[in-house]
Amino acid sequence: MKVVFRPAARRDVILQVGYYIDRNAEHAAERFPLAVEEAVHQITRQPDMGPLQHFKGSRWTGLRSWPVPGFEELRIYYLRPQPALIRILRIVHGRRDLGLLFD
Repeated sequence: MKVVFRPAARRDVILQVGYYIDRNAEHAAERFPLAVEEAVHQITRQPDMGPLQHFKGSRWTGLRSWPVPGFEELRIYYLRPQPALIRILRIVHGRRDLGLLFD
């Protein structure tokens, strides 16, 4: 299974690590990228396990989300446009205005 991170998703990881560093949470800053990697591995094993996300008028049909282990408030939003491809769109807090983010 091929996994492609959109630039925004890569930026999300960097910004989250920076957030933890700014708050002197170095352990979380170290663990977060590894937890993202673990979540992506889970997704590749069962790509349809994440619940479908629906946003009015969204062009992202089939968008799913999956929590980052140990950081469950942060979710990976992804698409599976082809059977052997997963596209990671964003990795953001589930309380963000997701409709605005994805519409």
